[in-house]
Amino acid sequence: MDGKQYVTEVLDKVKKRNAGEKEFIDAITEVLNSLVPVFDKNPKFIENGLLERIVEPERQIMFRVPWIDDKGNVQVNRGFRIQFNSAIGPYKGGLRFHPSVNASIIKFLGFEQIFKNSLTGLPIGGGKGGSDFDPKGKSDGEIMRFCQSFMAELCKHIGSDIDVPAGDIGVGGREIGYMYGYYKKLTGLNTQGVLTGKGLTYGGSLGRTEATGYGLVYFTEEMLKDNGESFSGKTVVISGSGNVAIYATEKATELGAKVVALSDSNGYVYDENGIDLDVVKEIKEVKRGRIKEYLNYVKNATYVEGCRNIWNVKCDIALPCATQGEINKEDAEKLVKNGVICVSEGANMPTTLEGIDLLLENKVMFGPAKAANAGGVACSALEMSQNSMRLSWSKEEVDEKLKTIMKNIYLNASLAAKEYGKQGNIVVGANISGFLKVADAMMAQGIV
Repeated sequence: MDGKQYVTEVLDKVKKRNAGEKEFIDAITEVLNSLVPVFDKNPKFIENGLLERIVEPERQIMFRVPWIDDKGNVQVNRGFRIQFNSAIGPYKGGLRFHPSVNASIIKFLGFEQIFKNSLTGLPIGGGKGGSDFDPKGKSDGEIMRFCQSFMAELCKHIGSDIDVPAGDIGVGGREIGYMYGYYKKLTGLNTQGVLTGKGLTYGGSLGRTEATGYGLVYFTEEMLKDNGESFSGKTVVISGSGNVAIYATEKATELGAKVVALSDSNGYVYDENGIDLDVVKEIKEVKRGRIKEYLNYVKNATYVEGCRNIWNVKCDIALPCATQGEINKEDAEKLVKNGVICVSEGANMPTTLEGIDLLLENKVMFGPAKAANAGGVACSALEMSQNSMRLSWSKEEVDEKLKTIMKNIYLNASLAAKEYGKQGNIVVGANISGFLKVADAMMAQGIV
């Protein structure tokens, strides 16, 4: 059996077994199709049933999360934790609180996390979790009660050497704090390494807040350099206005770019003079407001309803940092028409498969999420290291380690693409580079 036949057979099984789970099937399809040359070169992986095992989570946990709102009404949400692959270390991946969360989305995120974590070079396996709880519009008391109820079940399944969750969409320092406090109360353990993204006063790492956004820009800068370009003098559009988008804006601006647009789920703001990041931080990090409030501070800016419309804005570099599936084929066509030279993903799988294909066909540099946005989980793993050693590194130390990790991710993905006849295709290169480390570990550990 050759690689193409093997991949096709496994994909057919995945589609049949996970019918209706579009996000998960798309993620599996994108990765597996790029691995065909790996199986042609390494038939031992076929004989070992490697793909059949790697596409199936080691453990799936779904649970009820009851909590009481401020009016005294009982609310019930669903909680999820997918412990996908532990071949190279404890499960590691964020928790997402958003109404869109379901089994398919958590499985796709967990699957992607396997290879993202592998690419960092650090000993962490792949996992993901979350809930369909929506923190928007909730009081601090409601969020605390939800987080405590969520942790009451999650605590049974996690640990610093088992599974180490972090934050994601809807889960920041506040939520991590509430969950960690309740974990301590329930278990009686002061095990700081059980969660990452913690506050600096109780085991958090300097530089963690900035890590995903900074890492995205560090990775993208390496890709640009490899193609004779840089951020200097470039116009950049960044979707989202949360943690990743804010710090990607900060670092891109520091490198000489002009970021002209940011968005949230309602719409986007355009500022031809360059986004005033202090204003965005005030709106989003202090007031927890909407991006349209930017116009209250900056008179010459404009606001447009509909977050997808942000891809109409002309730019040299696009950094999608909002959510999955936000750039489809039509959006990609708009970007190409407007002269984009580089698209690099700060969110998890924000570009559809059709969108990726179109960008690559038009010779647009493309940084896939599992490589480009690995800075967050890399810094989470650095937080775990500091917790294990009972030490705290300086922000400069953490940032230097992060920069080195992101440079190595790009280099390894680029080399893998070249070795397997796909030079310049970082999507394929990242998949192969991330896969090989996990595959070798799984082979060494037997059929488990």
